[in-house]
Amino acid sequence: MAEVLWNRMTAAELRAAAAADAIVLLPAASTEQHGPHLATGVDTFLGHEGCRRIAVRVAEQRPIVVAPTLWMGLAEHHVGFGGTFSVSLATYYALLRDLCDSILRAGFRKILIVNSHGGNFAALVAMTTDLGRDLKAPIGMTTLYTLPHASGAYAEVLEDQKEVRHACEAETSMMLAAFPDCVRTDKVPEAFGPSDISSPMQRPLLVFNPFTELTASGVMGDARRASADKGERLFEIAASLLAEKLIADEPWRQAGAPANSR
Repeated sequence: MAEVLWNRMTAAELRAAAAADAIVLLPAASTEQHGPHLATGVDTFLGHEGCRRIAVRVAEQRPIVVAPTLWMGLAEHHVGFGGTFSVSLATYYALLRDLCDSILRAGFRKILIVNSHGGNFAALVAMTTDLGRDLKAPIGMTTLYTLPHASGAYAEVLEDQKEVRHACEAETSMMLAAFPDCVRTDKVPEAFGPSDISSPMQRPLLVFNPFTELTASGVMGDARRASADKGERLFEIAASLLAEKLIADEPWRQAGAPANSR
């Protein structure tokens, strides 16, 4: 099987992948508190592993590369718990712009930012427009969980929730499946919190609320229902749904992007 991870490939192999019009997945994540039971790298680990699994599927049909994960993001709401890195909007945009520019200058033409941290989402929606304009390239954006949520597929696997929350049944299950050494199983009985907090996008009026005001444990949902089997199923659902879109050349075909837009 062809290598799909950028930092495991040689420069010559990457030049060849670019010449073959490979897609580049750029995982965008975070390093932040994830309750009493999960390591702070959850979003980074899950984003990388999800993109790797997607790429393995896509590589059977067309060239694809997974860039190194952007491990820092917009996580100010988690800072009160400690263990969290957060950057400003300006810094985040500058990082994304320079990373995407490096990918384009390496000869690639199709970039899909794959987000795995909820706090990045709203900014990435806006920034993707600016990145496309500034870099004159058809840069796409999605989250690892968008298609599973939209299809209702995750709701069929999870008991306590319909979608991915925070340090919850879903994230804990995926960590048990792929990174069990980063789960403090003795702390799982303490890993539960409110599950009825609405997304900021669903609220008519907004004000900043740190997570310390929303959940005493740092958890949104109930990790006590997690299992490795559920986690494996969640990974496979996400990988199969997004791989299918990428094999069909979405979102670039959708947008009518020219084959060489730079």
